[in-house]
Amino acid sequence: MATPRRVLLLLLALAAAALAGAEEGPRGRRLLVLLDDLAVRSSHSAFFGSLQARGFDLDFRLADDPKLSLHRYGQYLYDGLVLFAPSTPRFGGSVDQNAVLEFIDAGHDVILAADSSASDLIRGIATECGVDFDEDPEAMVIDHINYAVTDVDGDHTLIAGDDLIQSDVILGSKKIEAPVLFRGIGHTANPSNSLVLKVLSASPSAYSANPKTKLASPPSLTGSAISLVSVMQARNNARVLISGSLDLFSNRFLKSGVQKAGSKKRHERAGNEQFVTETSKWVFHERGHLKAINVKHHKVGETNEPGMYRINDDLEYSVEIYEWSGTSWKPYVADDVQLQFFMMSPYVLKTMSTDKKGLYSTSFKVPDVYGVFQFKVEYQRLGYTGLSFTKQIPVRPYRHNEYERFITSAYPYYTASFSTMGAFFIFSFVYLYHK
Repeated sequence: MATPRRVLLLLLALAAAALAGAEEGPRGRRLLVLLDDLAVRSSHSAFFGSLQARGFDLDFRLADDPKLSLHRYGQYLYDGLVLFAPSTPRFGGSVDQNAVLEFIDAGHDVILAADSSASDLIRGIATECGVDFDEDPEAMVIDHINYAVTDVDGDHTLIAGDDLIQSDVILGSKKIEAPVLFRGIGHTANPSNSLVLKVLSASPSAYSANPKTKLASPPSLTGSAISLVSVMQARNNARVLISGSLDLFSNRFLKSGVQKAGSKKRHERAGNEQFVTETSKWVFHERGHLKAINVKHHKVGETNEPGMYRINDDLEYSVEIYEWSGTSWKPYVADDVQLQFFMMSPYVLKTMSTDKKGLYSTSFKVPDVYGVFQFKVEYQRLGYTGLSFTKQIPVRPYRHNEYERFITSAYPYYTASFSTMGAFFIFSFVYLYHK
């Protein structure tokens, strides 16, 4: 009969084996959730539950907690941040706008949700991420055509949005069939910031204004220029999601049915649950994260990597690229990964072939130019983390004893030299002995 100690040891061994067999993902699982009211924890419990079900460890704190801190002793305490505190005027402890931006600059991910009560603090963070909310603090997105049908005829601020970004990486491979319910404020992407993408856009009939007053002048934000939900992937691959609606993540919207105005079809569930689940997977790098390993180069027919190449050498280059699927690293398959052989400008640009198992390779001849070159791969694709890696290698000319004894291209010069000597000999003979 097994003793309790043996049973405990067996369980520990099984746990250790499971941990050893699990692959390590690209990001950690510690998330700080900042709320301006603890009631949000229950009103948005379905969204938080989906994060916890995927293995995230959530730390719920009030946004004005005086003991709040993102790092300690030079190390960040969290891997991601969820800001569900739109009305908070300032954060507690050592957290402020600069601390949040430094958190992003350090490569961490953020979900930010605002609403009509958005404070200057929340607006400032969004602006630094390339998103500008409507300057009118009372404005909300209104759409008199593409609104959600309800029992009470309201002010048409409950929008049924279906203008989604066409990207399987960000929204998942399964199409979101039902419209997404949205009630909140609109924003625009800064045109000078190419890193911001509109994930959910308003329809051409939408506009941003105060629903409680009559329009005295044309609204500043209109039509499809209004973004309801946007994402930003920084150059360090940190990801930020910005939503103009906190209700977008609420249990009420996730579990509510929806019928778009002018449509006879009623959906039992709005597309919110699928939308927030898939976008949060992308934000926290459960999808669309690439890594490159085993970068190799060598001469054709050899396996060892040389410290230098010679002009006109034939060489081979290879790299393995994998994508994180949420549970494991899978081979990344694409036909647009390119290699540059670079010195001031690309001398060679080759599209690498793949074996569909993650290995990309190509071969080429070293240019007839010597100097310090770089193998450079820069890969940017919508929704995926960017890959950028280089490897420096010098290229030397031929040594004096490596040239061919007789160069084929020099045969005309050889002929000219010998013909000149022959002609001079004949001329001298004729000149000396001709009477």
